[in-house]
Amino acid sequence: MGGYEQAALRQSDRAESCGALVPLQTALEPEGAIDPFVLRRLLSETPKHLRREGPKPNPFLPWDPELEVDQLGSSHLLLLNKYPVQRGHLLLITQQWQPQRGWLGRLDWQALAHVDQDSSGLWFFNSCAEAGASQPHRHLQLLPREPGEAPCPLDSQIEAQLSGDSAPWPWSYRVSRRRRAGAPESAEELEGLYRSHCAALGLGDPQNDHEPKAPYNLLITQQWVLSVLRLQEHWAGFSVNALGFAGYLLCTDHSDLPWLRQNGAWSLLEAVAQ
Repeated sequence: MGGYEQAALRQSDRAESCGALVPLQTALEPEGAIDPFVLRRLLSETPKHLRREGPKPNPFLPWDPELEVDQLGSSHLLLLNKYPVQRGHLLLITQQWQPQRGWLGRLDWQALAHVDQDSSGLWFFNSCAEAGASQPHRHLQLLPREPGEAPCPLDSQIEAQLSGDSAPWPWSYRVSRRRRAGAPESAEELEGLYRSHCAALGLGDPQNDHEPKAPYNLLITQQWVLSVLRLQEHWAGFSVNALGFAGYLLCTDHSDLPWLRQNGAWSLLEAVAQ
């Protein structure tokens, strides 16, 4: 586990003791029928950022200093997720307003690559509400991982996609191998993969389009980058963001668990992707 992730755990202790951090309580569902997916049931009250009704204030302008882990120059900072399911869940946010719906730019990739040099976690990005974003202010997210720990439940399936040992998934996506993770030029590599994925998925490009033409998710590890074109945010009462395509699902009181048991997690992903 890298230095930033260790700093996040230390700050989590301080933030929780003063009430700034509100971890969500969940229970692992023994759902062998949806292996290799991990399904958790939310036991806590549904937090405000997951509710659909009413306008939502921007929690990042200003951000809570009790949740701050580090400032990365004048453009970005690392902030604890106020309502984490996993301890040490980090947000990489812009210090000034940038829209979540807009294109990820060079400064975003430079900030991510800087943190990535000292991290072994799982990055993810939800491009807008339809892709699972709970806030309109730009933020990428990082889940810590121990050294040697698989980045996500679907890592072996994604590796099989990269090697051509698995049939293509029935939705629009692109997955690419990273070549220079942690290297000084990794920001340029990540930006290049992002732009090539966006072009291949019909999302457009920053030179000609004000913003991407459709919702999408990104998942990034030290080994690969996965982009998924999205159709809608929820199905059968399940809210699905990028983590769904990593193999993580969350069940709430609104979720139709019998539907999931009958149809399977792959059908859920197919219903929310294009």
